[in-house]
Amino acid sequence: MRRCRKRAHGRQHGIALCCALAMISLGCDGADADKSAPMPGVAAAKPVRLTAAQIKGRIFEDFEPVVESHERVGQSWTTEDVEAFISSDRKFDAGVFRSGAVRAEIDEPYGVDEFMYFIEGGVTLTSADGSETVIRAGDAVMIPREWRGVWDTDGYLKIYVIHYQTPLE
Repeated sequence: MRRCRKRAHGRQHGIALCCALAMISLGCDGADADKSAPMPGVAAAKPVRLTAAQIKGRIFEDFEPVVESHERVGQSWTTEDVEAFISSDRKFDAGVFRSGAVRAEIDEPYGVDEFMYFIEGGVTLTSADGSETVIRAGDAVMIPREWRGVWDTDGYLKIYVIHYQTPLE
C-alpha cells in the first residue's frame, strides 16, 4: 500500500476530471488500474489517472489515505484523504476525500476556491446570508474562498479540486 502525505491545512476538499466522470457514466470498473504508477500527491509531468473503481472508494485500498479523527463539541467523525495530484507550483491540488457525519460552522472565510463532485452522500451548505444549497450524490458544487456558513452532512465521498492563492507548504 502506498502512503500519501498529510495536507498542510485541515479543510475538507473536492475534483471532477471529465474522463473520470465519463468512466463512471459508462460503468467502467477500473479493473485495469496501474498499481505500479507513482504515488498520488506527487507533482508529475504527465497525466494522473483515477479509475472509476478508485473514484467509487477503492482508492482508499490502493493507496494509504491520510486518516484523521476529529472532535468538536458534542460530535466526533473520521476523514480519509488521498491527494492524487499537486501542481508543480503547489497552488492546485486534487484528490478523493471521505468524511463521516459532521455539522461545522465556518466562521472564517473558507480560505480556498474548491470544486467538489459528490460520489456518495451529500452536504447542506447554509451560507451566512441564510440561503441553503443542498448537494447530493451526482451533484457538483463550487465554493469560493470567501464563503462562510454551515457545512452539514451525514457523510460523503467526493472528488475535489482546490486552487490556493499561495503554494502549499
